[in-house]
Amino acid sequence: MSKSLRIAALSLFAAAFAAAPAAAQDAAAGAKLYAANCASCHGPDRAGMGETFPALTDVGKRLDAKKIKERIKAGGGLMPPFGQLSEKDLEDIAVFLKQ
Repeated sequence: MSKSLRIAALSLFAAAFAAAPAAAQDAAAGAKLYAANCASCHGPDRAGMGETFPALTDVGKRLDAKKIKERIKAGGGLMPPFGQLSEKDLEDIAVFLKQ
């Protein structure tokens, strides 16, 4: 195996291992953000409260990450917009909700 091919393979291998902890950190950060911003309406277990505040337990099956982030940022129905959240915050919450 040539040296450049080995370096490329090692780079891909390292990137694959680096992505897993980052996703776990994003989900952990998203869980904290969910608790602070969402749990009062959607519940700490994401089970919702009737039709007024829908369950988010399977939101990852209904919406992709982009749609989840758009809904959080813009609001909709009775949900207020959460424009104060950064793009990273929105991404973290989306990662948590898609688990």
